[in-house]
Amino acid sequence: MLSVIIAAHDEESVIGATLDALLADPGTEGAEVIVSANGCSDRTVGVAAARGVIVVDRPEPGKAAALNAADGIATGKTRMYLDADIRVPFGAVATLLGYFDTAAPPLAVVPRRRMDTSASSWGVRAYVSVSERLPAFRHGLFGRGLILLSETGRAKFEEFPALIADDLYVDSRFADDERAEASDVVITVEAPRTARSLLRRLIRVRRGNAQLRAAAARGELDAPVRPADRLSWWRDVVAPDPRLLPAGVVYCAITLLASVLARRPPKRDDWAPDRSTGVTHPPRTASGAA
Repeated sequence: MLSVIIAAHDEESVIGATLDALLADPGTEGAEVIVSANGCSDRTVGVAAARGVIVVDRPEPGKAAALNAADGIATGKTRMYLDADIRVPFGAVATLLGYFDTAAPPLAVVPRRRMDTSASSWGVRAYVSVSERLPAFRHGLFGRGLILLSETGRAKFEEFPALIADDLYVDSRFADDERAEASDVVITVEAPRTARSLLRRLIRVRRGNAQLRAAAARGELDAPVRPADRLSWWRDVVAPDPRLLPAGVVYCAITLLASVLARRPPKRDDWAPDRSTGVTHPPRTASGAA
């Protein structure tokens, strides 16, 4: 049985569409869907409850605790962790589950990600043209908004640590031959529209990743965390294709600025959901491919 777990903090504007798409997918028939609301001050709980799913309403904010609370009541052995603003393409769930029925099944499966920059500024488009070509985003489990784990895969860790970078933490549990990217399932994510929105997102990501790597360095985690590769943008992207050099300069500048700002104490609104963008999904096809 499949359990789908969605942590949600003030996601009233998106959780309904996310659940509608999920529940309409044939692969979720008989599945257990749990929305773990945490510290919500809007109608997230009511919108989710109206869809007939299981709702956990925690007054305290915190994604890791929300995931652990939902895991604690989930009965399905196979687990899907889905971000509250990700609308799965029709047929995607069955396709992803099918990877566990192969001769050499992986333990973790993620969809392929495609960034939609049609509404973005030129700076964001330049940044994405480099970041989308980075090997880490082709082989890692992070940055997709959806991770599917088999029973054996979920058994590789107990609880989510009280850290921000939950997807990087899950990524650290699996070797390369234990994970798979489903190239026939595409999640299309709308990129930030402005460089300022992109920068805010990158600052949050860098703080979370730094926190996780620091915990690993202190021996608080039982597996190594994927190290940051600061030169991958040049070695793996720009050097093989010099036409991307202008975009590489923009990428490097934004990355360096985010790195500097991430070292500063966070402001109160730094962890607020970024509503400058949305997540779209491709046409409804049996394979979920765009």
